[in-house]
Amino acid sequence: MHFETDQIYHVYNQGNNRQQLFYSDENYQYFLRLYRKFIFGKADLLAYCLMPNHFHLLINTTSESVKMKQVGSLQLTELSNGIRMMLTSYSSAINKQLGNTGSQFRQKTKAKLLDSNNINYPFVCFNYIHQNPLRSGLVGRMESWEFSSFRDFAGLRNNSICNIELAKRILDFDENNFIEESYRVINSDLINTL
Repeated sequence: MHFETDQIYHVYNQGNNRQQLFYSDENYQYFLRLYRKFIFGKADLLAYCLMPNHFHLLINTTSESVKMKQVGSLQLTELSNGIRMMLTSYSSAINKQLGNTGSQFRQKTKAKLLDSNNINYPFVCFNYIHQNPLRSGLVGRMESWEFSSFRDFAGLRNNSICNIELAKRILDFDENNFIEESYRVINSDLINTL
């Protein structure tokens, strides 16, 4: 994964063969703890959503994100290495839980740079990430899905790993009408570009 400073990336991955990644609430919580351990402080998280077989992160990179680090024979950025460590640690724990071996995730984690020249892609992606549980039919309301940052932005929880103030500044959403605005339908053509 290539990262540049002060850019917004949509980072996502899913289970091998679309297999399930999270089997219990504790699994979701453990993944978020690993995020704190390996990535927090190396980038600013603007939004996230953990789904049963995949995850989405909306990340704003910092100078710390792109610092180079020697990992064996590889030169990785702090952020790339943090993502690698988070996924490796999670796979190890789930393998132990299930009695499996190997990676739980697809080999290549995607990190798409969001360009906002014509349309505010970061804002569209922010909403797309939060709408995932609703669009997939897991919940009837986005507020009901505990494993996304939607509840933090809606003011229903305040223990977020997201940099909420930075997200408000960068994404320029209407704080007073956040919930209503979040339910707007996103154009399908835009979703296919995320």
